[in-house]
Amino acid sequence: MEKRKRVQLSAQFETDIQSIYEYGVETFGHNTAELYKQHTMALSYGLCDFYLMYPECKYILTKGRIYRNIILESHLIIYRITPEKIEVLRVLHSHSSITKIRSARSIKL
Repeated sequence: MEKRKRVQLSAQFETDIQSIYEYGVETFGHNTAELYKQHTMALSYGLCDFYLMYPECKYILTKGRIYRNIILESHLIIYRITPEKIEVLRVLHSHSSITKIRSARSIKL
């Protein structure tokens, strides 16, 4: 079993989740948007124990396989594994451009 690590959310992740929530309220209603947001946050914070469970992000390949993603319905939660913590970088629509997905690599926490 992998070592437990602290999870840190990027400011960009916070912005992404708020945009998804607002879109969800307009499209599906408050309750559904809130459930989706809670599920996204639970998966993100659950990475403290299960960060190796998800596959390497195929658009950000590295030797150490430090960039990974969770597929959640129509979104990708992109995170980076560092020696000290798990950095949750973005939550993007799965049809986002490869360039946009790769830009997560430049996010600093």
